[in-house]
Amino acid sequence: MFTLKPLPYAQDALEPHISAETMSYHYGKHHKAYVDKLNDLLKDDPLRDLPLEEVIHRTHDVDGKETVYNNAAQIWNHDFFWRSMSPDGGGEASGEIKKLIADHIGSPEDFQTAFAEAATKHFGSGWAWLVYVDNAVRIVTTHDAEVPFEKGETPLLCCDVWEHAYYLDYQNRRPDFVKAFLEHLVNWDFANANLETVKEAVS
Repeated sequence: MFTLKPLPYAQDALEPHISAETMSYHYGKHHKAYVDKLNDLLKDDPLRDLPLEEVIHRTHDVDGKETVYNNAAQIWNHDFFWRSMSPDGGGEASGEIKKLIADHIGSPEDFQTAFAEAATKHFGSGWAWLVYVDNAVRIVTTHDAEVPFEKGETPLLCCDVWEHAYYLDYQNRRPDFVKAFLEHLVNWDFANANLETVKEAVS
């Protein structure tokens, strides 16, 4: 069955930008609830023996499987979000992604502005992503539990813009949360590792 993966850092490691209290609720309750719910939904279903990504593929846009998809995708999204941040993160992109951003989005300031705008203006619950598609990087958003790889886009990093990701620390100030993510937390090493993996897969 599916398990709650350990965080890649201590629950207080992202302070003061994300508090240990927020992490205890977001990871320890919200994320865990998706895992528990998915295990309950699939306890008598052969899907329980498949990798999480395969469960997502097989339930995407399938009538009667919406709840399975939503919980599976939210587990995947949260696992990816935790690794999209680092206590030593933030600031300008590095590595190959820096060049791709320059080629397809603009300067570091252009990227921060575009990503912040996408994340801040996204209506309702969802996610802001940097993705790799057609040999380029793009900024996209998804609603609710949607994942970019179902649209043929490879995620490189993401920011959770569901209210439970930031409300204890920032209340209704989503722009301040997104700014903290970009300036202090975003994990460019993780994004570059994802880029390297997808380029190796197609080479």
